[in-house]
Amino acid sequence: MFKTILIANRGEIAVRVIRTARRLGIRSIAVFSEADAVALHVREADEAHPIGPAPAAQSYLRGDVIIDVARRAGAQAIHPGYGFLSENADFAEACAAAGMVFIGPPPAAIRAMGSKAESKRLMVAAGVPTVPGYHGEDQGDALLAAEAARIGFPVLIKASAGGGGKGMRPVFSPETFAAELAGARREAQAAFGDARVLLEKYLQRPRHVEVQVFGDSHGRITHLHTRDCSLQRRHQKVIEEAPAPGLSDALRAQLHEAAENAARAVGYSNAGTVEFIVEDDQAYFLEMNTRLQVEHPVTEMITGLDLVEWQLRVAAGEALPAEWPPAAEGHAVEARLYAEDPSEDFRPSIGRLGMLYLAAPVEGRIDYGVQQGDVVSSFYDPMLAKLIAWGESREAALRHLHSSLTEALIQGVTTNATLLRRLLRDPVMQGGVPDTGHIARNAATLLRKPDPAPDWMVACVIAGQLAEAARHPGRDGAGGPENIWQRGDAWRLFGSGEVIFLVEAGGTARRVVAQPVPDGARLSIDGGGSTEVTTRPGHGHALFTIDGIARSVRFTCMGEQGWRIIEDGEPYWLSLGDPYAPAGEAAGADNRLAAPIPGRVVQVLVAPGDAVKRGDILVIIEAMKTELRIIAPRDGVVEGLGCAVGESVEEGTELVTLLT
Repeated sequence: MFKTILIANRGEIAVRVIRTARRLGIRSIAVFSEADAVALHVREADEAHPIGPAPAAQSYLRGDVIIDVARRAGAQAIHPGYGFLSENADFAEACAAAGMVFIGPPPAAIRAMGSKAESKRLMVAAGVPTVPGYHGEDQGDALLAAEAARIGFPVLIKASAGGGGKGMRPVFSPETFAAELAGARREAQAAFGDARVLLEKYLQRPRHVEVQVFGDSHGRITHLHTRDCSLQRRHQKVIEEAPAPGLSDALRAQLHEAAENAARAVGYSNAGTVEFIVEDDQAYFLEMNTRLQVEHPVTEMITGLDLVEWQLRVAAGEALPAEWPPAAEGHAVEARLYAEDPSEDFRPSIGRLGMLYLAAPVEGRIDYGVQQGDVVSSFYDPMLAKLIAWGESREAALRHLHSSLTEALIQGVTTNATLLRRLLRDPVMQGGVPDTGHIARNAATLLRKPDPAPDWMVACVIAGQLAEAARHPGRDGAGGPENIWQRGDAWRLFGSGEVIFLVEAGGTARRVVAQPVPDGARLSIDGGGSTEVTTRPGHGHALFTIDGIARSVRFTCMGEQGWRIIEDGEPYWLSLGDPYAPAGEAAGADNRLAAPIPGRVVQVLVAPGDAVKRGDILVIIEAMKTELRIIAPRDGVVEGLGCAVGESVEEGTELVTLLT
């Protein structure tokens, strides 16, 4: 076994590899960019080395720099994680040339499966079923348009050199093909340095099912069961589970056999994943990821294996156990917690994690790469953590995962936690057969902003605030007798007066006029009728009586952060604002369109003087591996531009100005 390995990655996968290495007594070397100088993977490693500026192209994608660090640190092997250099055959060859083991498959297998077009040809030769499409080398616009027409719309444009949803565009009519082709090529070039694409028939309601495979250097290849990764946003996975539900025994066996045949066709070793799309009990080869997958923990949970450990063992020359594959036990579900706003087209969210508390699911775990106080930057993928739950049944696993997400406390960035909870309770998900278009098809329900807190919650917060102030009136700084002028319960010389509050919850603000009563308040919300609320405090729960009706409320008081109330498995945040603050100036807000986060301008679609319609795309910027579209909020005319293609822009930079 290796004495020292270098992890050529960052975030949760680097932490994940480091912890397995530590358990095995292996010394771990981390690398970090300027943006990651105090990141968790740096703090967890035995040793860490700087490799360059924040942009990945100048740091984590610099294979020559990373190999030089590995040589100086005395590493015998390099683990690439996933993303970055993990599927780079040239990097794998460079590791071998430097006398170090690449903890992954042979370069030839990476190269064969790295090209979607070449992999399709190999799979056809190996008898693995594939989706009808075009995988040729001729990339002329006219030929691609003709091939799309031959296949029949809708078609799917895909980047030939990569995955993860980059360079992938569904096209539903010939009229939009040219524009979508240009966009797919642009994304593919930016993500993989290769603008080539392929075309496939776009299946209407497919499921995304994959098979974990493992091979060793002794010629043994086996599967480790299926996973379902159909719940996706922008062609990127959100929730994964194992084993894939709702498959017949015959189809499951067919998938296992096809995946093993695919791996044998390229002489595969180490961990890999063969992905399929399944529709109407028919399976078609999609692609092979020649690396460990983000969703590998669900396979670990049902098999009891540590896949990173077996990556290391196989890379060191060990043979796979003869009794593999182990039987799958129970069910596992994983949710990817992202710093993003689903209600704003999944716009990434950046900022400092002022609060981060994640409760591990019952019979589960959390894989994470950030801690409270860390900064989520615009340079890398916005995933904060993966929550993985196991249960004896699928229903139990879903329930455990939902409970864990309900307990999460995160402030400083917007997250997709509400979407994840909605998906876990979605009737289609509960039935076990979601397809890849489920989120997009149900966007109005799933992607809406979090529901505002109901009035009764607002009333409880104010009643609790005034009751607490009455129980602990102000005293002087020396701890002496009560100082009536410091009381916070609306005390007046001739009786209690009214107190005005502004309660902010779920993006809305409610104005509350309240008058203290014993153990509570009589109040009116936004000029409505009078309500009387009293409270009896408890630890984590309180009994509120609202107009004579008692309600047990589960809450957490976070001091200046406000209150968190859980109702029917959904958390609500409420905080106090300044009721006397002047209203913000809204005039002209829809005339000046600014960058929501730092990024790079990849396309400007308008010029000064152009007439635009509400909903038109004006500018596209790329940030955190995502293209963000700046949309016209109304009909109007472009007055000026504040950006150009290729420019880097900061958050708040004015990109487009419309005439008033």
